[in-house]
Amino acid sequence: MNQAHISAEPSEVAQIECNAAPRVAQQMGPQGPVLQVLGHWTAARLADAQLWRGLQASLKQHAGGTSPPTAWALEGAQAIDHIGAQLLWDHWGHAWPPNLSLSDGQRALFERVERFTLSPPPEPTRNLWQRFLSLGSSVLRLLEHLYSFIGLLGQLLLDTLRLLRAPARGPWRDISSHLFHFGATALPITALVGFLIGVVLAYLSAQQLKQFGADAFIVNLLGVSLVRELGPMLAAILVAGRSGSAITAQIGVMRVTQELDAMRVMGIAPGFRLVMPRALALAIAMPLISVWTTVLALLGGMVAADISLGISPTFFINALPAAVELANLGLATGKTVVFGLFIALIACHFGLRVEPNTESLGKGTTASVVTSITVVILVDALFAIVFKDIGV
Repeated sequence: MNQAHISAEPSEVAQIECNAAPRVAQQMGPQGPVLQVLGHWTAARLADAQLWRGLQASLKQHAGGTSPPTAWALEGAQAIDHIGAQLLWDHWGHAWPPNLSLSDGQRALFERVERFTLSPPPEPTRNLWQRFLSLGSSVLRLLEHLYSFIGLLGQLLLDTLRLLRAPARGPWRDISSHLFHFGATALPITALVGFLIGVVLAYLSAQQLKQFGADAFIVNLLGVSLVRELGPMLAAILVAGRSGSAITAQIGVMRVTQELDAMRVMGIAPGFRLVMPRALALAIAMPLISVWTTVLALLGGMVAADISLGISPTFFINALPAAVELANLGLATGKTVVFGLFIALIACHFGLRVEPNTESLGKGTTASVVTSITVVILVDALFAIVFKDIGV
């Protein structure tokens, strides 16, 4: 027996889809304009983002004007569920239109929507006293973070003394692993950024030095600024964004997966196995990264000085030791040790405070990076004030 296969033409399918799409059509009735609700007002149809935006624009357009139409006709809707009813109810401002034509089933549906729709709570308004109290709570949270950070710093000191008493039982594999990840893998990005900063600084300085015929002083300018301030600061900011966030994320994930609780149950001190290796690794790696970044920045400045001012690399290298005293390099190296310790401790502090959920992990990582960079800048400013007469 032959079976007849009946298929719709593409134009017929498009017409069916168009008729099924939810839409609002305005027609003139005996008493004025009437808005007719047509198509399928269901969750399956309204899930299309483009169709949803177009439908909201259409509703807003029909609601505009000085005298918007108040008559609605819902009998033409082929299907309507709670999602479509909620959309219309919100558009009506949670009130029944004056002139509404609908079936008994649709009326029961809208009555349920009316019964279970809750108005959004009003925006809380705070007076001056409440603002003062919120400021106090912020200060208390800051003091709580400071108290916890000081405790972490003290625990690091005790763990370091424990390591010195029994070096054979120290986590040397963890320290060497962190040295590689925090130090060696950071060399390419710090080299690129340092070189480009040196080029930019040299080009900008050359424009000003040319006006006064002081081309040779570009060696002094680049040497002191890069060796003493920009090199260590740039390396610390890059490490804070790169390694600090990684430390917080690692410890935070251990908190989410309850690995920290398992370590405590097994009698493993988190400070000795998690905080101390990362702090020591960053304290060792930061001076090396800083010197590496400074050397690449000076190389970029030397290339730019040769191109823009005609200062040869030989003159630049010979004049650099006389322009920059050795005390500047010692000061920069000492600063970076402190930078590394603070970055590691701040990252571990926020990682240990992560709550067992992914939202807290993201917030903790962001707070760790922002706080680390802020503390690095504050510590650098403190070093600049205290050692203002050294090496200059």
